[in-house]
Amino acid sequence: MKVKKIPMRTCVVTHEKCEKRELLRVVKNNLGEVFVDDTLKANGRGAYLKKDRDVIEKARASKVLEHHLETQIDDKIYDELLTKI
Repeated sequence: MKVKKIPMRTCVVTHEKCEKRELLRVVKNNLGEVFVDDTLKANGRGAYLKKDRDVIEKARASKVLEHHLETQIDDKIYDELLTKI
């Protein structure tokens, strides 16, 4: 019997490897739009964050998402992330 592989991703703030379903994904698509990806499969450059209030607040303060996605991130994206915890 085959053992199903569990996809692992790295949080851009804490640099911890976690299961994909334990993380939130923010995506910048080829049109430059930035949004929270609920499906974890949207096309574009993605960045993963742990589902933790402190991690999201640290990402907002350090602007690590802006650096990773190479664009300006609105506060409404961070607010949306906080509602999905």
